[in-house]
Formats: sequence, C-alpha cells, structure tokens
Amino acid sequence: MKSVLVHLDASPRSAVRLALAHRVAQQQGARLTAMYAVLPSLLAVPWASAEGMSSAASALFEFDRLQRDRARALFDREAGSGPMQWLEANFEGLRFAFLQAALFADLVVLGQGDSSDDQTGALPPDFVPSVITDSGRPTLVVPCVGPAEQIGSQVLLAWKPTREAARAASAALPWLRQAAAVHVARQPAAQEGGHADIAALESWLRLQGVTAPLRRHVLGSGEVGEALLSLAADTAADLLVMGCYGHSRARELVLGGASRTVLQSMTLPVLMAH
Repeated sequence: MKSVLVHLDASPRSAVRLALAHRVAQQQGARLTAMYAVLPSLLAVPWASAEGMSSAASALFEFDRLQRDRARALFDREAGSGPMQWLEANFEGLRFAFLQAALFADLVVLGQGDSSDDQTGALPPDFVPSVITDSGRPTLVVPCVGPAEQIGSQVLLAWKPTREAARAASAALPWLRQAAAVHVARQPAAQEGGHADIAALESWLRLQGVTAPLRRHVLGSGEVGEALLSLAADTAADLLVMGCYGHSRARELVLGGASRTVLQSMTLPVLMAH
C-alpha cells in the first residue's frame, strides 16, 4: 500500500476520518492525500439564485467559504504530525474529480453519511456507494459515530466464494497479518459451498502470512447485513471486511441488501471492495 486518499468535508467527524487515514498511511509507509469535496450550498437552495435574491446567494457563498476554511483547519492540525497533500474538487465535477483521484489510490477512506450533521456540506446521496463501485478501489468507510482510533486487532471477514469477497480479503491483508484474531463469517453451508470453501480460504490466509487464530462463524438465516453487524458486536470486532455488491440500472446505483444495510447501520469501520 503506497497511496491513501481520504475524503474531507466540513464536519467535526472529518477529523476522526483524517486521523485514522493518517495512521494507516504512516503504518504502511504510504502517501496520504486529503480531498475536500462538497457540493455548493446553492445547489441545495436553488431559489437563492433567483432574481432579487443576491443577498441570500451571497450568504450561501460565505457559508461555503467558512465550511472550506474549517476543513482546511482540520487538515492543517493533522498535517502537523506528518506530511500529507491537500486537494479540492471542483464543485461542478465533484464526483468525477474524486473518482479520478481514487483510481490512483491503493486505499480510499470515506465517511458514513449522516443526515443529522448539518456541517458536513451537501454530497450526492449515493456518493459513498458510487465511489466504492465505480472506482474499483478498496474503500474503508468510517462510521459517523463511535471511536475509530485503531482498527485491525479483531477482524471480522465476511466470506462467500465471489470476486468481491476475494478482492476485499486481499485488500485487508495488511490488517489480517497484524490481527490478534480473525473471525470468518459465512452463510449456511447449503448456500455458500460449505466447509471445504472455508478451509481453502483459511489455507490461503496462512500462505499470505496471517498467523492469528481463525475462528469460524455461521450466520443465521435472517438478513445478512444485520447478522454481520450483530456478529461484529458479539466478537468485539474493530474492522469488518466484506465485498460490496451492486450494479447500475438506468444510471441509478442499486446495492445488494447486505451492502446497503451495512452502509446505513454500520457501527464499526468497514473495508469494502467491489
């Protein structure tokens, strides 16, 4: 891992996300780039651009400037403990600019959406899932609440024999190799290939230098995303690793049920790959 890209907005939670990305970059000897990317407030309040509303538009521009300055102050404080690069996405091409930067990152760090946070700045509603699926890069999503100081001691690896799960497991190797324990979660054997498939996964992990105890778990028959989050709590996991499943339909991103549930209700950092 040589390049880490973290998304910044103006929320206080950005400081948690940036600090975690910085620690990961330092541990891996990687370059860290922070990109500030939010939509202009004028897009959320389009009537402010109407004739006779210049004062309202000016107030929104000032609000955007204050948000940007707050994010830059967070960045400058964190940069005091080690080098990192600052970038800003063009308002009109926010999604494109961030995706282009993500293509050249070994790891992308994003924050879970939080509708109750009025300091984040406007983002496309599908920003996080679209970055995961369209960039094709491993993405670490940090929850909008709770601590995220250290990750990778207790890792929960969600497994099924698919390309997405295999890519997620490969991306997680830096943490899996350092873990105190790795919990491997699978669906019932009748659905996902059974014990032989898990044995093959465990053999591959050992070949990759994972020495931690491997503990098997079988998920219940309910919704997979909810079962994974419940198991994460039961095992005190500090990192969930899983494939992200989705496809585009009429230009609208549609995520699989487990991916959608985890992104909406996550309680710990989640490493996803598509």
